Parts: sequence; C-alpha cells; structure tokens
Amino acid sequence: MAEDRTGKPQGRWRVFNEKFVVEERFMSVQARTNLYRMGVVLMIAGALLFTAVLAGVLLRGGLSDGDEPVRSWLLTLRSEPLTTVMIILAVIFGPVGLPIIVLVVTVAWAFLAKHVWRPVLLAAAMLTGVVLAQLIGHIVNRGRPPVDLMLLGADPTFSFPSGHVLGACDFLLITTFLVFSRRRNPTATVVGFIGAGVGAFFAAVSRLYLGYHWMTDALASLAISLVILGAVMAVDTWRTARIRGEPVTGTLSKSDAGED
Repeated sequence: MAEDRTGKPQGRWRVFNEKFVVEERFMSVQARTNLYRMGVVLMIAGALLFTAVLAGVLLRGGLSDGDEPVRSWLLTLRSEPLTTVMIILAVIFGPVGLPIIVLVVTVAWAFLAKHVWRPVLLAAAMLTGVVLAQLIGHIVNRGRPPVDLMLLGADPTFSFPSGHVLGACDFLLITTFLVFSRRRNPTATVVGFIGAGVGAFFAAVSRLYLGYHWMTDALASLAISLVILGAVMAVDTWRTARIRGEPVTGTLSKSDAGED
C-alpha cells in the first residue's frame, strides 16, 4: 500500500484522490485575491446585465427597443453562402452538437491530463447553464420572432434566454479560463479570451440571423454565462489555489508547474 509524506499508509480513495483528483497550484496571496475579486466582479456584472435585459423584456422598453432594428438589419444580410455558415454554427452549438463536443472534450481531457477536476467542473458548469435556461425560459415564457422568417423550420419553444448562445458562451469562456488559468503567459490568456469572445459572438449572431431569437435573448444568455464563469472562477480558486509555503494536501499535478 502506498504511503503519504509522513510514512503512514494511504487508503485506496486517498491514493486515487491524490493521483487523479487533487490539482493544486501555487501563487501569491495577491494573485489568489485577484482571482476571487475577478470572479465576484463577473458575477455582479452578469447579474446587473441580466436584470437590465429582463426589465426591458418585461416592460417592453430599454434594451429590448433594439430587438426589431437588429433583426431587420440582419434580414437584409441574408445570402446563400452566409446562411450556410450560420447553419453550421447553429448545428455546432445546438442541442445535439454541443453536448457531443463537451462529452468528447471532458473525457479526452481527463484521460490525457490524468486528472478530473477541471473536466468535471466544465461539465457541471455546462449542466448548470442548461438548468438555468430551462427554468428562466419557462418563467418568462417569451415568444420567438415570427415563424415565417425562421430558416430551419418553426420552433414554438420559449425564446428567452437562448440556450444555443448560453451553451456556446459557457463552453468557450469557461474552457478558456480553465486552460489558461494554468498558464503564465498573459498574452496567450488575452488571445484565448478574445478568441472565445469572437466565437460566442458569432454563435449569437447565427441565432438572430436564422430568425430564432431576439437580440435581448442573446444578451441575457451572455449575462448568465458571466455569472456562471465568475462562480467557476471562485470555486476553482478555492479548490486548487494555494499560497506558497502552505502545507501541501495532495500530490502536485503538472498544472503546478504551469502545464496541462
């Protein structure tokens, strides 16, 4: 039986936990505090944005005043090549494509990196987004844009928020954080988040372009995703971030050295 650092025998769960689950990374007090602060800021910003969007939708004013102009403008851009691109994006981030992508990514990530913390955290965050979208959608019960303008057939389900956009934002933003938070290259982190933002933007545009959502549906999804991202950031920091000099609770993973 394996022994811990004190020479005492370890149980099977302890061995498994330290080998595959524990993923500690070391940083300064200021760095850990900054991560907590960023998580809180994202949650507050997301909550405020969602409140503003929801108020506009319910009161039929505010941000929702831009829904019809944006929809009308996107209708003027419709063309066969652009429609093909938008359909591909809709399929990738749809209720069939995205779950398959998430499953493949989480399983491959856990297998190749030999740890499960970040893959499980990603999967839990994605599931949280699905649950929130369903709950909010049924409560608000907002109608979609006119059916005759939907390019892939009628969809009678709720419009607010957009499940496609929420799933895309969650997957791209949270995966980016979980990957680049272990890197020590600020430039790579910025580039990563820019790429995630661009991907989320086009995922949102595709839903509006194809005629299935209003602009405020997409904004609400982004707001919810920011709240989830902030929560993930806080939980991941609490679970893995250790101050240099603190007692080590588990075996160091590759991420402690800034590697995946």
